[in-house]
Amino acid sequence: MNPSKHRSGRWWIYLLLSVALVLVISPFVWMVLGSFKDEGELRRVPPTWWPEAASLDNYTQLFARLDFGTYFTNSTIVAVAVTAGNLLFCSMLGYALAKLEFPGRRVLLAVVLGTLMIPGVVTFVPLFVIVANAGLIDSLPGLILPFLVTPFGVFLMRQFVSGLPSDLLDAGRVDGASELGIFARIILPLCGPALATLGILTFLGSWNNFLWPLVVAQTERNYTLPVALALYSTGQNSTQYGLLLAGACVVVLPLMLVFLLFQRHFVEGIATTGIK
Repeated sequence: MNPSKHRSGRWWIYLLLSVALVLVISPFVWMVLGSFKDEGELRRVPPTWWPEAASLDNYTQLFARLDFGTYFTNSTIVAVAVTAGNLLFCSMLGYALAKLEFPGRRVLLAVVLGTLMIPGVVTFVPLFVIVANAGLIDSLPGLILPFLVTPFGVFLMRQFVSGLPSDLLDAGRVDGASELGIFARIILPLCGPALATLGILTFLGSWNNFLWPLVVAQTERNYTLPVALALYSTGQNSTQYGLLLAGACVVVLPLMLVFLLFQRHFVEGIATTGIK
């Protein structure tokens, strides 16, 4: 088949992908452009795409009103701690469920799969009661500990580890390595793509988490960025959309940086997880 004819016959695929790309990036473009508009232009009907008089007033007001350093530090501590916990504990559980034989392994795997089908809203109140009884309300540990292990992370790591050859583990046991040594020296180095995928998804979810920090963090010193942004962008009578859009741009920047740094491993992990 002539390659040029083959490419011309797939024009509709490129058109469909182009339309999908425009639909995906349009809200982000609107967010960035809107952050440079004043409040009057943002509320204008019909709306405008390009700012008539671009200004940094929204960003200036954002950093002037918010204790940005405290909120950014809180978000960073929570997101990094939750991500590190998931990388460690989910990989441990994934290795145990994939390669170790112990009583109740199938039942435990069924429980993990079952919890994947339970919406987070169902467990929200019981989780809050547990955290309150533990005395962790209005503290960073209260924002971190409930999310150190997630069923999705366990399932993801279990699927990836299942595809690793068991001969490598047997060779390690023959050489006298302990299970912890096998996990640290053999399993973890081979799980780079899966760990990158889990790390990016966990960091993104923790950084953007709003409802749980809103309920648990009851004083300003423990607010995370999404909570502080939502509370301080609301005026006496209406929401200040310029301030909200500027804050959204600031919140998105760390996520874009993390994804750009680990995108190759992320794509590889998504492509290979579950393939044996």
